[in-house]
Amino acid sequence: MISDRPDGARPRRVLVLGATGTIGRATVRALAARGHDVTCLVRRPAETGTATRIVDLTDPASVARDGLRGETFDVLVSCLASRTGLPDDAWAIDHRAQVNALHAGRAAGVTHVVLLSAICVQKPLLAFQHAKLAFEAELIASGLDYTIVRPTAFFKSLSGQIERVRRGKPFLVFGDGTLTACKPISDDDLGRYLADCLDAKGRRNRVLPIGGPGEAITPRAQGERLFALLGREPRFRHVPVALLDGIVAVLSTLGRWVPSLAAKAELARIGRYYATESMLVLDPATGRYDAQATPSTGSETLFDYYARVIRGEAAAERGDHAVF
Repeated sequence: MISDRPDGARPRRVLVLGATGTIGRATVRALAARGHDVTCLVRRPAETGTATRIVDLTDPASVARDGLRGETFDVLVSCLASRTGLPDDAWAIDHRAQVNALHAGRAAGVTHVVLLSAICVQKPLLAFQHAKLAFEAELIASGLDYTIVRPTAFFKSLSGQIERVRRGKPFLVFGDGTLTACKPISDDDLGRYLADCLDAKGRRNRVLPIGGPGEAITPRAQGERLFALLGREPRFRHVPVALLDGIVAVLSTLGRWVPSLAAKAELARIGRYYATESMLVLDPATGRYDAQATPSTGSETLFDYYARVIRGEAAAERGDHAVF
């Protein structure tokens, strides 16, 4: 079998969290292609192409008993993320479950942790961002080698309007459609980048922002290219950010008495964040996002992906990353 592992690099025993998500599946494929011995800890039976063990990551005893089973591992790779970003979910998964795996992994001999984080933690205003940052801090202080990868937008989070536009509806943008920009990265390009972190010594003990190939893209540019791929004239509907502010304010007020509306208020705050903040490197000196300072990797662009979805060669797996 031909391996994608660099010459001279040795195979490792790798423990993977979050292996059933789209990024996790891509990362597992890349790790296996490099000849590593991969074991995935999952919440329910799933086909990953590698060994799987069903574990309750929120229970330290289950992680040790059902996950590690007294065996030794070299590397922990975590693509784990909360499904909703709501406070209880975020602190349970983005923080406590990660801490449980970190402690169990260290006891099992893990010496290097590769963590998939998010670039939005640079400007933390939301519960899930604070939870991710809290775990990043624990990982850095753990004494283990670490590689923290903070990607920009994923293709799946920018694919929610393909069917909408196909049905003849306008593309929704906030403001004039140029309030934000990102360098979206594909699942496979990010999976390969994460897998390569095992052997890239220059990525050890670093926090690494990463985006996909090409220039930064605004929502308006996304819409214009999508219409072009469909052979149609661009049509946009402009949504004022003030509308989101009003929704957040109303839901936050009502949420003081109705818990379900408090959750909706947090989801509205998450939506507003992504409508107004770029997924690029933030310059702390100026407070501005810097596309040129945002590294790029990989080969597939968002518009390559749009074309594949339109041709029926790819499915837009949005799941809990739906924005519209």
